[in-house]
Amino acid sequence: MSPRRQSGDNMTNIIRCSWCGTDPLYTKYHDEEWGKEVHDDKILFEFLILESAQAGLSWITILRRRENYRKAFAGFDPVKVSKFTPDDVERLMQDSGIIRNRLKIDAAVSNAKCFLEVQKEFGSFDKYIYSFMPEGKPLINTWKDHRNTPAKTEISDAIAKDMKKRGFKFFGSTICYAHMQATGMVNDHIEECAFR
Repeated sequence: MSPRRQSGDNMTNIIRCSWCGTDPLYTKYHDEEWGKEVHDDKILFEFLILESAQAGLSWITILRRRENYRKAFAGFDPVKVSKFTPDDVERLMQDSGIIRNRLKIDAAVSNAKCFLEVQKEFGSFDKYIYSFMPEGKPLINTWKDHRNTPAKTEISDAIAKDMKKRGFKFFGSTICYAHMQATGMVNDHIEECAFR
């Protein structure tokens, strides 16, 4: 897939990564968030919830429900989510604004508890997850084409394996790598992309 020249939104002849297509929500996410370095634990937790919900679905499906997830999961506050009760899970199972999958909802609650344990042990989730990165820094890749981008790497394998040991669910290596891309642990914008 070669970089697609896209117009609209007052930007003619701008080259973007082709995966985001022309959907305005997708291009906004690509332009403003994807691949940008994040060290805020609350945002890292938000992407943990969203990426886990995405398992087996397209990312645009989750992006379209993102604000519903924000309301349903207490503004992505891990302390509040960790205290969700079986009644809260039942409430979420009735919420048509999110993906009503009991295993994923249960995983979000248990992942919040695991997230807090990691914060307690490392001082922040950010410190923990960056401890897997070479020299604790993000990787800037140099892809000419998105077909070369991996679905997972040795680093995502290692993080996913360690997180599984810590009790995290719905966070295998492929989801982990998507989380790394989303939060800028790796920058996988193609070289020609204006938003690299």
